[in-house]
Amino acid sequence: PRATGHVTEMVELMERLVERGHAYVTGPGDVWFDVRSWADYGSLTNQRPEEITASPDDDGGADGGPVKRDPRDFALWKGLKAGDPADASWPTPFGRGRPGWHLECSAMAQRYLGDTFDIHGGGLDLRFPHHENEQAQSRAAGYDFARMWLHSAWVTQGGTKMSKSLGNSLLVAT
Repeated sequence: PRATGHVTEMVELMERLVERGHAYVTGPGDVWFDVRSWADYGSLTNQRPEEITASPDDDGGADGGPVKRDPRDFALWKGLKAGDPADASWPTPFGRGRPGWHLECSAMAQRYLGDTFDIHGGGLDLRFPHHENEQAQSRAAGYDFARMWLHSAWVTQGGTKMSKSLGNSLLVAT
């Protein structure tokens, strides 16, 4: 599924997190997950919250003011900023903006797989922060989310992770 086709589900998830006290708004369109509000944050990757480094998405907020309560809090929604393309933002009750990466995945998983599903997979590079954040926001919203996680190593080409973005993929001729 395409994330742009699921903005409604993302907004619903965000509203649910704000209502439950697990998310907060700091400016027009800026909504953050409150890591300290979720006691199990860090459990997927066996980290204690005090060991976790700051989330790199704090850029001063849409209005240039203070943003996060805690440096580990992560973006659910980022407010529209000067220079952002207008067609890459959507209206929400919190202000116009765009979704955070983790929010997109949780909303689409809940939509297509339900409140609980058996296995969530991905590469080792997604364990933290992506899967940790997906699990925290989904469970804080009241969904059981994934029962088990399966993380795999990468296929490499010339000592580098193989990926479309690097253009180093190999194709198998049939």
